[in-house]
Amino acid sequence: MSFLANFFNKPAQPERYKLVASLNAYSGSVHALAISNDGHILAGGGTEGIKFWDVQSRKELTCLPHECRGTVSCAVWATTRQTAAETLCYGTGLGYIVFVRRSLIDKTFQEICARRLGSGFEITCLSWHSSADGNIRIAVGTRDKMVQVLILNANLQLQSIFAVQLETTIPKSVAFTDSRDIYVFELYDGNLNQLPISDVRGHHSRHNKLLTRSSGHAAVHQKRGVFVVDNAIDGFTLYRLEGEGESVRTFTTAVPSMSVPKQVVFGEEGKVVIGGSDNGLVYVFDRKTGQIIQTLRHADVGLVQTITVSINTNHGEYH
Repeated sequence: MSFLANFFNKPAQPERYKLVASLNAYSGSVHALAISNDGHILAGGGTEGIKFWDVQSRKELTCLPHECRGTVSCAVWATTRQTAAETLCYGTGLGYIVFVRRSLIDKTFQEICARRLGSGFEITCLSWHSSADGNIRIAVGTRDKMVQVLILNANLQLQSIFAVQLETTIPKSVAFTDSRDIYVFELYDGNLNQLPISDVRGHHSRHNKLLTRSSGHAAVHQKRGVFVVDNAIDGFTLYRLEGEGESVRTFTTAVPSMSVPKQVVFGEEGKVVIGGSDNGLVYVFDRKTGQIIQTLRHADVGLVQTITVSINTNHGEYH
């Protein structure tokens, strides 16, 4: 599959979203997309490394050459009070976590920190939180069933403050709670773990919920008190964070022809749920009713596994 990103934004009704641009960057496959928190920059990564585009002009931005560290598997933008520039954090299939920041002087993207974690297993998921001292706190899941929390400090040094190994399966999605613990969504077995990271003595008690028999990607909306999971069967299922694992509703798609993890995200401040498919479509659902608002045609056939949404409402919604 060629590296292709389609941009959709939110116009006036009746057509809720429309295609405004397509980016054909290179021949490799895409595994990660992330729009910066200010809505200005799209980062995309896959088999041929990381690239950046200006969202408004659609022009590719300059990234200084740096060492190839494997296929980009996931990416997230982080902000901190220490610098005006946002920081992109991405993981690779060879277990590297890499931080890239745009220079305020020459506007090029430069690698500022990189480390290979553990034995070099694939990084499967990332999430970020700004700590009280202004450092970037990153939650990381890896294919060897490890979940870690790292801090990138003001000196661009990476420090580990928490690590735990899951018992049975792989972390597919992670997210920080309001109390700065971690939600961990497990691939295949449908479990949600809440891991406290404040216990420095290493006694990591867990709160576990069984959601579905199997699951893929997940997304959390703290303000709405809900999360949504790719149920790997007939679509995406919504749950309450404070619930006991009972579902609120299912956003039903066409029955998938293969069982592969599909990304799902919240959009429009949690009003809509957006998910991929294996039939070339992106589904947009109303969160409250579960009804399909619109289907966006990304391709005639094939997997749509990677989706990102701008949280900056001044720039509309882009996928």
